[in-house]
Amino acid sequence: MNDVIRIALVGCGRISKRHCELLGGGMIQGASLAAVCDIRPERAEAAGAQWKVPAFTDMHEMMRFLKDDVDAVAVLTESGNHARHTLELAPYGKHIIVEKPMALTLDDADAMIHACDSNGIKLFVIKQNRFNLPVQKLREALEAGRFGRLVLGTVRVRWCRTQAYYDQDAWRGTWALDGGVLSNQASHHLDLLEWMMGDVESVFAKSTRALVDIEAEDTAVVVLRFRNGALGIIEATNATRPKDLEGSLSVLGELGNVVIGGYAVNKIESWAFSRPLPSDEDVMANYSTNPPDVYGFGHRSYYEHIVKCLNTGGKMLVDGLEGRRSLELIMAIYESVETGKEVFLRFAPRKCRLGIGHPR
Repeated sequence: MNDVIRIALVGCGRISKRHCELLGGGMIQGASLAAVCDIRPERAEAAGAQWKVPAFTDMHEMMRFLKDDVDAVAVLTESGNHARHTLELAPYGKHIIVEKPMALTLDDADAMIHACDSNGIKLFVIKQNRFNLPVQKLREALEAGRFGRLVLGTVRVRWCRTQAYYDQDAWRGTWALDGGVLSNQASHHLDLLEWMMGDVESVFAKSTRALVDIEAEDTAVVVLRFRNGALGIIEATNATRPKDLEGSLSVLGELGNVVIGGYAVNKIESWAFSRPLPSDEDVMANYSTNPPDVYGFGHRSYYEHIVKCLNTGGKMLVDGLEGRRSLELIMAIYESVETGKEVFLRFAPRKCRLGIGHPR
């Protein structure tokens, strides 16, 4: 691998600005922006001009032009197109970085994993909130066994997405390319809940479209049972008005509790254990950090993680299999919404509309 890992971007929409700032702005030591691509010329040209890199409207043309001057490609297109673009890019033999969710169907996720394995490349699925400092501290406490038996895990996503947000692009809020608050905004929080609480045994969910005109849901509630016997609750909505309120994660166990709040799972609100440690005061004093926006600081840490993995062969925190795990949870929740029944994992989707647009 080269001293500097050169990364090209496919998709110059809303989230791409964060990637461009990090890679094009020299904020990631050991990584740089190689080129940008978007089927909308004005988007590609604007990003290319701002960051002084080649701009393309065809990703295959970009890959042929770059040849060996690129090491990885970040797929930042619509969620429902992640699989198609990954499958087309994999034969070029460059590592793939894909935004959440990695795909909208389990078959697509499996195909992506197989394609990357077959071409000898790594598949990174971006779950940047795992790198928030409060989240890292919570994970350390879990791994140290400080909670004892886990009792209850809860996430609350109370964000604001108005009709104007969905009207920006025709694909937003559609079953075929996006889904609703569960598959888009709350997917990070679902990943964190499962990462902390362990594998899910079953889910029961309800959802509604409360305040916007889209195909999918803007509000949902879910009850979970984990395989270790603990219970869980997911509350997710884009119908908070007039602005974002919170994105939080709570873990309660027989020996303690931690609540991470803020509006981006970024602020420790409770850190209490029956068996305190001297380091607990340091955690509360130094590891509650407010990021500038809902994306948090995690993208920077995630790219630093990618650089380390590619240069040293280190263990990937979120590979294709780990990304598939949270996708299966999302699909099980949608299956429960459609059937009105408790859904047990592992399962074969029958009614879930995510990724296809109509019931199976």
